Amino acid sequence: MTDNEDDVLDSLPIITINDEEINSQEVKIEELPILPLKNTVLFPGVVIPITVSRKKSIRLVKKAYKGDKTIGVVSQSNTEVAEPSPADLHAIGTIARIVRMIVLPDGNTTIIIQGVRRFAVEEFLTEEPYISARVRTLPENFPTKKDKQLEAMIASIKDAAFKILRLNPEIPQEAHTALKNIESNTFLIHFLSANINANVQEKQSLLEIEEGMTRAEKLLEFMHRDIQLLEIKQEIRHKVHTDIDQQQRDYYLRQQIKVIQDELGHENHDREVENMRFKAQSKKWNEATAKHFYKELDKLARTNSASPEYPILYNYVELLLDLPWNEFSQDSYDLKKAQEILEKEHFGLEKVKERIMEHLAVLKLKNDMKAPILCFYGPPGVGKTSLGKSIAKALNRKYARIALGGLHDEAEIRGHRKTYIGAMAGKIIQNIRKAQTSNPVFILDEIDKVGADHRGDPSSALLEVLDPEQNNSFADNYLDIEYDLSNVLFIATANSLDTIHPALRDRMEIIDISGYTVEEKLQIAKKHLLPEQRKENGLQTKDFKIDDKALLKVIQGYTRESGVRSLKRQIGAICRKVAKSIAIEETYNKNINEAEVVKLLGAETFDREQYQQIDQAGVVTGLAWTSVGGEILFIECSLSKGKGKLTLSGQLGEVMKESATAALSYLRTIAEDWGIDYATFDTYDLHLHVPAGAVPKDGPSAGIAMFTAFLSVFTGRQVRKGIAMTGEITLTGRVLPVGGIKEKILAAKRAGITDIILCERNQKDISEIGQDYLKGLTFHYVKHASEIPKIAI
Repeated sequence: MTDNEDDVLDSLPIITINDEEINSQEVKIEELPILPLKNTVLFPGVVIPITVSRKKSIRLVKKAYKGDKTIGVVSQSNTEVAEPSPADLHAIGTIARIVRMIVLPDGNTTIIIQGVRRFAVEEFLTEEPYISARVRTLPENFPTKKDKQLEAMIASIKDAAFKILRLNPEIPQEAHTALKNIESNTFLIHFLSANINANVQEKQSLLEIEEGMTRAEKLLEFMHRDIQLLEIKQEIRHKVHTDIDQQQRDYYLRQQIKVIQDELGHENHDREVENMRFKAQSKKWNEATAKHFYKELDKLARTNSASPEYPILYNYVELLLDLPWNEFSQDSYDLKKAQEILEKEHFGLEKVKERIMEHLAVLKLKNDMKAPILCFYGPPGVGKTSLGKSIAKALNRKYARIALGGLHDEAEIRGHRKTYIGAMAGKIIQNIRKAQTSNPVFILDEIDKVGADHRGDPSSALLEVLDPEQNNSFADNYLDIEYDLSNVLFIATANSLDTIHPALRDRMEIIDISGYTVEEKLQIAKKHLLPEQRKENGLQTKDFKIDDKALLKVIQGYTRESGVRSLKRQIGAICRKVAKSIAIEETYNKNINEAEVVKLLGAETFDREQYQQIDQAGVVTGLAWTSVGGEILFIECSLSKGKGKLTLSGQLGEVMKESATAALSYLRTIAEDWGIDYATFDTYDLHLHVPAGAVPKDGPSAGIAMFTAFLSVFTGRQVRKGIAMTGEITLTGRVLPVGGIKEKILAAKRAGITDIILCERNQKDISEIGQDYLKGLTFHYVKHASEIPKIAI
């Protein structure tokens, strides 16, 4: 309904039970007041409400309502005119009866009218006080007899009408019921003509058609057009509805997630991205890295948080943001302080400490890390890893460590490519991220135990990491951009050099950390292990004391190692037993001596070989190096009648057997000098045995000891008391230097040896041993085996 205009109210047409009667009545009216309609067309039998606002129309309605309530209703041909004249009206209209009139508070009048019959205007008579005209009623000309064509037409129209009702959700359900109750074909055509989706001109054209069947065909045409439009609308509406439903669902779920995240204190997607962007402003990365980061961050911002790619992108961007690009801890080059830290935390290892101090001094002067990578090489438990911690503390740097033992996959070093499920950066980048500085002290532990299989060779990947010329642009497969490792102080540790890749070994500066002597272990136990174990077991100094002899008893009788791990465990066992006695309030000996150690730890686990003077020719004391320190060993020879066969026993390795053969061959060449009959070599079998037959032995260092034993047994002359020897012998009798001198010397001293025969070229090794450890020992340096009998026989 439009203000100040005659219009149709938004409501459904009303059907009365007298429609057929009204339509069939003979209406003879020659003159009618004419009510112009602007936006609708009235059809016979149809009831519609009209709001009347024009003054002429109001006067007409009131007068007609007081009279016979009959008026003529004609649609405007020109809808733009507010006060239509006869020239603005159509020539065909509908006679109507006013069913009811309602005067509204605003002055407008609403009438309910029912169409009766079509008419044609013969002549307009007046325009004031309202329009009136002489009219002629028009017949419907609709077939009265039922035939197949009529039935088919009516059925088609009804089907089309019901289809429109199904397709148009805006039509109320009551229209379906009203349509079913219409029995008159004429009224059905009029009813549908009044309600189809058509403009005023199209409806007027239906009203003006004379033939009923022609009007029905035209109506069906309009209805089919309406059906097509409704089907297209429904299809569009369905698509839009589906899209909107999905969008609304996603929006609803995202809002729920947002609320849940807010309640839990988690950040939502947009806030996370903005926080990352804010943090990135303080990063010290170069232009290429910054460009790459913002590219990945923008990609993350565009990705739906529910997408499977989102966590992958998020983890990658977070890694880029967490890495300490060009962020360094401030180095402390106070060498005195560094030396104090090393002395405090590590006893002995003077050569190692000196080398570390030299390295730190070079770093202080050069202020860069273009230097060989350090590799601490030595037996287990000597403090290689803890030395790295001490260096980090001395330099005021962060400490990072990765265990390379058993590593087989190259991706553990270089990382996996992002295309793989569960991909992550390599251990190098992960530990740099954890350290939060680009210059930590980085321990590569057990580098000699790196393996290789079908997944690649980690040793080859480490070549780039440990090369100062390459590691300034280290390429991690996951990171996908270069990272500078040149400021990292890499320290590798190894128990053996044989299994390290040659190219990798070439890149490292090997620092040999040999085992501790008994004296060093004693000091380590007193200064470090005992206080540490007291603290770990909740004891105080006053709870017990242990003297040096008792500690030596533990070291020699309950441990056999180069390092101090077993010693630490044994001291810990003593502390636990003391703690138990305190806890259950039983009496115990607070002063632990040697006898108390046996009582607490049980019988001794290891028996050390002690020097024993054997008054028999053919027995010589040799010196050996083992992974747990130096040892003395006895070489025994005996002769028996035979055919000159040489028998070697005691689990000797190939090198040791060859040394025995060389020693015997050399003895044959000098037999005459010592009065040995050549026939003896062919008529007697020679048997050489090295006791502790269950322990494998190998190496060339027992060469001169075996030569001396052979000489002693063939001449029948005993070896002097308190003498031991070590050195390699050649076929011509030359004596060559051997390794492990420090450990061998200390083993000899512990065993009560007073004189030691060495190769002259081993004299430099003796100079590196502290004088405290050499007291009571006399060294005899020889170049040739011919010098040995004068000293030993």
